[in-house]
Amino acid sequence: MLTLTEAAVEAIKGLLASQDVPAGGGLRISTAPPTNGDEQPSYELAVVTGPDLTDAVVERDGAFVYLEPTAVAAFEDKVLDAEAAGEGVSFSFLADD
Repeated sequence: MLTLTEAAVEAIKGLLASQDVPAGGGLRISTAPPTNGDEQPSYELAVVTGPDLTDAVVERDGAFVYLEPTAVAAFEDKVLDAEAAGEGVSFSFLADD
């Protein structure tokens, strides 16, 4: 299952606090519509107030990431990391060694 770095946990908590998201909110990873005829799946990351009923839930130290069922397999061996990017944050997915 997807794991979160400490940097990702802090970034998620900061992002949610800056947007006044209620307790139980988190980031949701879902399948994005194909663009430019691309057949490869792409995914979107969104701030949400809670999971959909069928979402897989990843939690670390009070930071939540919700995965749409079709995204679970794509991220089962990944690590979500984050770093400051200007005034925002940049998330990246790393291979789980």
